Amino acid sequence: MNKLPAPTPEEYAAFYTDYIQRAIARKDVLAALPAQLDELRLTLGSLTDSQARTRISADDWSIKEVVSHLIDTERVFSYRLLRISRKDKTPLPGFEQEEYVRESGADDLPLGELLAEFEYLRQANMLAIKNTKAANFSEVGRASGNPVSARALVYMLVGHVDHHMASLKEKYLPLL
Repeated sequence: MNKLPAPTPEEYAAFYTDYIQRAIARKDVLAALPAQLDELRLTLGSLTDSQARTRISADDWSIKEVVSHLIDTERVFSYRLLRISRKDKTPLPGFEQEEYVRESGADDLPLGELLAEFEYLRQANMLAIKNTKAANFSEVGRASGNPVSARALVYMLVGHVDHHMASLKEKYLPLL
């Protein structure tokens, strides 16, 4: 499969519109998947662990916690993608991102390990996407009480990372 057409608004909850639009802006969502690995490593790879504990405010996540959130969401979205693309119609629950970040212990982990974990997940997801039958990207299931297509989930993987990368570049990195 060379291209994956963008999903229609009926294929995802309105909450995900920003993610979908960010992925569409990339022009080629499949090429964006590996490109984001380089972008993430280039943007964060030279930070020290101390720098990666930087927060915008006491109530915001640290840079390490943002990366941990990227890992968690990559896992959740890819699991949804697997189930839905395999025509599993079982409704899938949401997840409490704040609790996941709080329980991750990310600030006590080396940034390099967090980045490596994300990279391994993304590489596995790229192979899974490559090996999914093209027709199965049109499958629609339910997650967090809303309809979502397998195709939309691929776009959400890319858009979610772009959303947080923009925040890191605009809000976090200027503080260093």
